[in-house]
Amino acid sequence: MPDILLATLNARYIHTAFALRCLHANLGELADRAAIREFDIKQRPADIAEALLAENPRVIGLGVYIWNIDPTTELVEILKRVSPATRIVLGGPEVSHETAGQRIVQLADHTITGEADTAFADACRSLLAGVTPPKIIAATLPNLAEIALPYGGYTDDDIAHRVIYVEASRGCPFSCEFCLSSVDQPVRMFPLGRFLAEMQTLLDRGARVFKFLDRTFNLDLRASMEILRFFHDRWQPGMFLHFEMIPDRFPAELREWIGRFPAGALQFEVGIQTFNPEVAARISRRQNYGRLEDNLRFLRTETGVHIHADLILGLPGESLESIAEGFDRLWRLGPQEIQVGILKRLRGTPITRHDAEFGMVYAPRAPYELLCGRDLDYAAMQRLKRFARYWDLTANSGRFAKALPLLLENPADASPFRAFMAFSDHLHARYARQHGIAPEVLGERLLEMLITRGIPAMTARDALAADHLATGSRHLPAYLAGTTPRGSSPGSASARNRRQQRHAEDSRSSPLDS
Repeated sequence: MPDILLATLNARYIHTAFALRCLHANLGELADRAAIREFDIKQRPADIAEALLAENPRVIGLGVYIWNIDPTTELVEILKRVSPATRIVLGGPEVSHETAGQRIVQLADHTITGEADTAFADACRSLLAGVTPPKIIAATLPNLAEIALPYGGYTDDDIAHRVIYVEASRGCPFSCEFCLSSVDQPVRMFPLGRFLAEMQTLLDRGARVFKFLDRTFNLDLRASMEILRFFHDRWQPGMFLHFEMIPDRFPAELREWIGRFPAGALQFEVGIQTFNPEVAARISRRQNYGRLEDNLRFLRTETGVHIHADLILGLPGESLESIAEGFDRLWRLGPQEIQVGILKRLRGTPITRHDAEFGMVYAPRAPYELLCGRDLDYAAMQRLKRFARYWDLTANSGRFAKALPLLLENPADASPFRAFMAFSDHLHARYARQHGIAPEVLGERLLEMLITRGIPAMTARDALAADHLATGSRHLPAYLAGTTPRGSSPGSASARNRRQQRHAEDSRSSPLDS
């Protein structure tokens, strides 16, 4: 039985707990006395507690995040009632700031704030030796050149079936007030030689999908190009790399390396957040919109990169009109996915300094989304939240790559945002929910909307039939019975990249080509 259990509740099984592997790798002589146990938020806290206590650990370390704070709090409540002698140590971004008053912090024995790679090991040594460390432990910043790397903690099953997270750097140079990176330490790099050696080991073990956690992968151009060169030189079918990129920083030498990768090999997450320069300045976000747009045009027209672009709705001072203008501007740049997020009041972020002036009111429970503000009342925010959810189901799913542009680029509508908002309102009026709506039902409602807005019925049916067959199905749903789309054939996609491959079939005429 292990003396130390490292555990967390992941959002889904496919996600791996990278932080737990970092902690385990740096336990030193205690590593053999410790084990990692991963759960997900769909599991009952009582069942998780039972599984953990069955191993009779002396110390349980729990990773706490915005997506698992509520069930993890319940888990700690159960653990401390059933086994009060078991020491509970918390860590993670959700308990690293504003710890006073947090119920989970009060319940647990100890909380480590900040990067706990070595601080958790020190706490465990003390606890196992019968010495009680402070209740709140402020971790000192670890030296990235000295800490152990976590990649040996990935099992063969992880490599075969789950997301493999890696990081070449930590920190962020920017100070965007909505983001925890605004209070992070400066950017620090792991020694590149050590990092690439670990990537080679993962490749040798069969890893093909890598998600980089670096907040600004293209900040250090020398390092980013060396990493791209490393993977390009070892390229194999099925490889897929995800990076979070600074959208206005793509110099010629970086563009050259990006252009060498085959279509669908790279996914770039680019944080646009707002196209309103006044709002951007208010939240201390710096970006050059001209270069940003030029870079997105380059990525969309001259590379096979899959672009995942982020917008945040509800930033202080941004109106519905401004949001619509920004969304339309981004849509016309052609990213395959637009992640429409709602502003959250993350613990420790300085976004709260705008609360009084702009009447910002946030939900009291995670994920602490904006409820209303001076420029967006509660009803408007509810509409925007429904828009975001339906957009993810309809657009970002990639299931309607041919049909959706008929709605958004309809000459009868001046605004793609307002066209989709009408569809969102239609769905809400029909179902009054944002979950449990089958793709076939979405397709049928989209057909109704297209016809209502003047799209010829045959054109709409052909597009929806082609989209349905592109998912791999060989049979059309009942609402498309009798439709024979021209030039369509069943598609196929690998399990881990199916969403991106659906977008690869996107045939909408890009405004960049006209």
